[in-house]
Formats: sequence, structure tokens, C-alpha cells
Amino acid sequence: MPFKSRDVAVKAAEAALKKKALDVTILDLSGLTVIADYFVICTGESTTQVKAVAAFIEEELAKKRRKPLGVEGVAHSHWILLDYGDVVIHIFEKETRAYYNLEKLWMDAKTIEIDENKSDLAGEDKRTIRY
Repeated sequence: MPFKSRDVAVKAAEAALKKKALDVTILDLSGLTVIADYFVICTGESTTQVKAVAAFIEEELAKKRRKPLGVEGVAHSHWILLDYGDVVIHIFEKETRAYYNLEKLWMDAKTIEIDENKSDLAGEDKRTIRY
């Protein structure tokens, strides 16, 4: 079964959540632009966390034989962009995300909801992505 654009976006969002990224959002851009089908946007609390989230997303997608076409922003890590062609992943520091406000820029895009509520059951996170 092929690993489709939506699967890449969801896998990236799940990886970001595992690394404790905040405000993870998936924007469905299909039909709105030729830039990408999906944006995954998330926030790290420091440049160290931004780098860690980006590296973990790359590792997780490499397991599915997906490699980024390009990676930008690692040197300063205020905003790292992972370009998978049909899916573009943005990992921001909080202030940088607020400044660029991609969600407002792409407010016509559908949002795939992510429930980040934690469960007390055995200390495990219960996070689901709703389609």
C-alpha cells in the first residue's frame, strides 16, 4: 500500500507530538495551491527542541522511505522547513510562528484536527488525529 501525502502529513504530526511539539496543526492545501497538498505546522519551546523535532520527523519518515527534497533553517533553528514535495513541514519557535502566522495566511485551508488530550491510563498519551 503506497504511502500517500496525507499519510506523510499524519506521520509527521505524530512524530512531532512524540517529541512534545506544541500546537501541532495539519493544513489540507489540496485545491488551493500547487506548492503542496499539506502543511504540518508545530512549535518547539527552544531551538534545541525545534532541531530535535525536525530530526525525529526525518527519522520517522525515512522508515517509510521518504526523504526530504530540501531542509532549511537548521543553522539558526527558529524555523526549520522540511520539504517533502507534496508535504511541507514547518517547525517553529513560538515567537517566529506567531510572527509569520501561516494559519492566517492559509485560512482557506481545511484543518485536520489533532486532539492532544492526555490520558491518565498508564501514563500514556492519548492523542488522536481526526480526519
